[in-house]
Amino acid sequence: MEIELRPLDTKQHILDEAGFAYNFDRRVYFNRKTKKIFSVAFLEDRSDEEIKRLIQGATDDEEWKFYFTSEPPESVRRAVEASIG
Repeated sequence: MEIELRPLDTKQHILDEAGFAYNFDRRVYFNRKTKKIFSVAFLEDRSDEEIKRLIQGATDDEEWKFYFTSEPPESVRRAVEASIG
């Protein structure tokens, strides 16, 4: 019997393999090492291939890189950063 994964399940598997953790309060996946944050809404709108490409993309490692459906306000950025450490 083959189990078919839903799109977000497949994306969660991709993120898990890349070292991302989920923050339930903010509904984001984050990786402290690469300083990347993906919102669930952003992930739902993107293909698996695009997510893999973004995960592998280089960042300056100085500031968090947010992947949201729209640019979050500075207050939201600070609140998310504070909640994930």
